[in-house]
Amino acid sequence: MSVLTLGLIVSAAGGAEEVRSKLVEPALARGWRVAVTLTPTAATWLDDWERRKIEQLTGLPCRAAPRKPTEKSPHPPIDCYLVCPASANTVAKMALGLADNQALTTVCEAIGAQSAPVVVFPRINAAHTRQPAWNSHVEALRGSGVHLLMGDDYWPLHEPRSAPDKDVPWTRVLDGVDGIAKSGSPVRD
Repeated sequence: MSVLTLGLIVSAAGGAEEVRSKLVEPALARGWRVAVTLTPTAATWLDDWERRKIEQLTGLPCRAAPRKPTEKSPHPPIDCYLVCPASANTVAKMALGLADNQALTTVCEAIGAQSAPVVVFPRINAAHTRQPAWNSHVEALRGSGVHLLMGDDYWPLHEPRSAPDKDVPWTRVLDGVDGIAKSGSPVRD
């Protein structure tokens, strides 16, 4: 069996600073090849040392900027995309098709092409879900075949700045990705 490549899209939400140790390393241990792309703000959250560590672990550049038209893609073909952690802003932009940075361009193309599963873990709070457009964003993504890892099993909603447990459920997120990409069995959205 060939190695599957996970296209990890990281946005500026709580947990982004732990993505190497809590998501990249465990995904590699599970047999994934991992190609990381950061939103511009997430790129500022991870210092150069952390980005270099990710590159050393994965053997691939940690992207934040687009490549020049004459350059080859630095990442191999992706078998499954994971947007984790996804901010409410990133979820809204994906739902609207707003590809205003490299990370969103990558995932918006994947959604439109239907070339690989797209899995999203929104690290949001209750106020985000009360925003009038939230439900339409979620429905648009689900209608496009995006797998949203949401609900109390993943991330119980809380009021802003009052998260009872600020740790992203990294293992559960990877289990969801494995269930969707490797075995083909659906994950409850």
